[in-house]
Amino acid sequence: MNLTIRPKLELLKKELIEKIIEEAYIILEKQGVYVENIEALELFKEAGIRVDDETQRVFITSQLVEDSLSSTPSVIKLYDRSGDKEFIVGEDEVHFDPGSTAVTIIDHKTQEQRKALTEDLVKFTRLTDCLDHLHFQSTGIISSDVPEIISDSYRLYICLQFSEKPIVTGTFRVEGFKPMKDMLVAVRGSEKALEERPLAIFDACPSPALKWSNLTTQSLIDCARAGIPSELISMGMTGATSPVTIAGTLVQHVAENLCGLVICQLAKKGAPVIFGGSPSSFDMRKGTTPMGAIETMMIDSAYAQIAKHLNLPTHAYMGLSDAKINDSQAGLETGIGAVLAALSGINVISGPGMMDFESCQSLEKLVIDNEICGMAYRLIEGISQREDPIATNLFDGFTKETQFLSMPHTRKWYRQEHIFPRVIDRDTYDYWVSLGKKSMDDRASEEAEKILRENSPSLLDKNIFQELHKIMLSDARNNSFSALPEIKIGSSPKELIGS
Repeated sequence: MNLTIRPKLELLKKELIEKIIEEAYIILEKQGVYVENIEALELFKEAGIRVDDETQRVFITSQLVEDSLSSTPSVIKLYDRSGDKEFIVGEDEVHFDPGSTAVTIIDHKTQEQRKALTEDLVKFTRLTDCLDHLHFQSTGIISSDVPEIISDSYRLYICLQFSEKPIVTGTFRVEGFKPMKDMLVAVRGSEKALEERPLAIFDACPSPALKWSNLTTQSLIDCARAGIPSELISMGMTGATSPVTIAGTLVQHVAENLCGLVICQLAKKGAPVIFGGSPSSFDMRKGTTPMGAIETMMIDSAYAQIAKHLNLPTHAYMGLSDAKINDSQAGLETGIGAVLAALSGINVISGPGMMDFESCQSLEKLVIDNEICGMAYRLIEGISQREDPIATNLFDGFTKETQFLSMPHTRKWYRQEHIFPRVIDRDTYDYWVSLGKKSMDDRASEEAEKILRENSPSLLDKNIFQELHKIMLSDARNNSFSALPEIKIGSSPKELIGS
């Protein structure tokens, strides 16, 4: 008999969950949602839904929501680049990935933010690929050495070259989806193979309050028809772009995400959808959106609980910090968020490495956060009964000289009961001094450099890479950019393919 209990966090009573969903249904039908995409408006009309053509407001019935929920998969299977390793996205399975689309990176030497270059994105991708507790990759940093208009496809281009892991990504432009999909198809071999073994998740963000833009709606439609999972990222800010109460923000969050889910199902019944978000508590004193605020984390855990009630896969931006450097604030906000997210059973947790309100990435923080994620995984693994009896036999013949260090039982179970971080300091004070009194940030920097130095990059097959390069170069030239940056690996420049 398995006596292990997986620890779990729930913030809402069933009655409150049902009340929040009920009010979201009322808003969808009575107030409606703005949908700026013409194709989506036609899909709603074909489904018999009232559409105000002048305002582009759609009034979605509860029956259509229920029908859409019934056709949305409760579990999604995601696969790595080779197509061999399977990841379950659903139920209480937990997967961490770095947050996406940071506009700056922390320079460890100067401790200042700067714009990232291709070399930074390559290091970030390779490092993530090597960190065991980050199950998914992300297009986490925008490269400033390519035009902004192709930065979405370029980030995916780099990720597919240097990582085996599934990717959390998204597009900034309607035209960006095709080259991104083409690259994913090139890796998989065919559109059918990509649909059968999805390699990427595409984020799509409604604009609070109650609006789906032309870009994000088109992403939902395109992904649904390609069999690519869409991750719905509602982003209400309490008291600013959503009601000031947590419960009120949850009502809006559910309404916005359910509208996105309906669009996906109208585009293609059975399309994979993840109920996610990046809402925040709004700090009216500072005019900021603190992702490390406990109220933000409460919103995340609560809407994930609602999504589970609806039998949907879940996502949240947690396990990140608003700190500007790797200091105590960075650790406490990230640690609390990662643990709460894991206890909530959130399937896709985006955030490790992120700082400064989701705008900055840090390679050093990424290494530290990987260990935080490992601790969170160990927590939800729970306490197991390893043997029967549990311990009474270990005390047979007990004397004051008895010790456990040399017992076979200790050797057998020590590594299964414990995890062993590399940059978290567990040395004695004297030994720490003898090593140079290094801060955690310094140790993480050395560990990142060591990982990149000792691990060869996970490069693509040459023929597949050539196809990827062709697609990316075509996208660049279609947007008046004639050449791609030279790609550097480690300290020696290495041009993989000339442009």
